[in-house]
Amino acid sequence: MTGTVEYVHVAGEAGAPPQQRESVEAVVGKGLQGDRYFEKEGTFSTDEEDRTRDLTLIEAEAIEQAEADYDVEFEPGIHRRNLTVRGVGLNRLLGERFRVGDAVVEGAELCEPCTYLERKLEEKGIREALVHRGGLRCEIVETGEIAVGDDIGTGDT
Repeated sequence: MTGTVEYVHVAGEAGAPPQQRESVEAVVGKGLQGDRYFEKEGTFSTDEEDRTRDLTLIEAEAIEQAEADYDVEFEPGIHRRNLTVRGVGLNRLLGERFRVGDAVVEGAELCEPCTYLERKLEEKGIREALVHRGGLRCEIVETGEIAVGDDIGTGDT
């Protein structure tokens, strides 16, 4: 199974708008350089659930289907996931190791949308539109660069 990275986004501070990048360094035990969770400063850094905040991915196809089903529009990065990917079913990668660019990650948890997203965007229906298609949280297990256009695959990890 292979896919492609379409967008890379990071937000430098909690609540800051996501910034689009061409590439980012994924670092074991830290997350993405330049992202709020790299320095443990994100909104959910101190929640009581033991979630990995290293990297989040969402499928471009899921966004497109949510837009059609709920008559909403998602600007790139507005969903607050780090990577928008195409051509790979993320839910199937839960518990699996796979390569994203030069990094190796492991699918840790499905990334269901939260009420924070809807409050932040002040647009009703966004959360509902992404239920069961909100993406995947991943732990970085091998440091490496991730860039727009990079392959995503389950082989060679």
